[in-house]
Amino acid sequence: MPARRLYWTVCTGVFAVGLFALAASPWLSLSINLSGSLPGTLYLIHKGAALKKGDLVAFHWQGGATYPAGTVFIKQVAGVAGDRVQRQGNEYWIEGAWIGIAKPFSRAGVALQPAAAGVIGAGEYFVATPNPDSLDSRYALTGNVRQAAVIGRAYEVF
Repeated sequence: MPARRLYWTVCTGVFAVGLFALAASPWLSLSINLSGSLPGTLYLIHKGAALKKGDLVAFHWQGGATYPAGTVFIKQVAGVAGDRVQRQGNEYWIEGAWIGIAKPFSRAGVALQPAAAGVIGAGEYFVATPNPDSLDSRYALTGNVRQAAVIGRAYEVF
């Protein structure tokens, strides 16, 4: 039994040191996903990391719908500066790749307006997830996410 106690003491110590290092790190943070827009629950955020199409991005929400300003959102980068966003009715494509349909109302009953089509500007990202209820760049309320709102690249932990 002493070996088992030693094992758990070491494991607990390593875990505590890891949490302390994470909390003190200027480059990393954790975020919990409370919505169903992404499959994961816990995400590690690498602050200031470069982003490319297909990466998960963490950003500060500007406020609106049922979310307060400053809420951390995590979405996938579907389009980058220079990409063309096309819209037919409420359906969206980026450079010919289908993104999804913009719904007229959120699950909470908030009226949603579709975002405009066009070329994504410098320092902006079109973000989306495959979930049909995702509040993302398909909606005018979200629009393209500006670099100033970006926290960093997100990685699913579990």
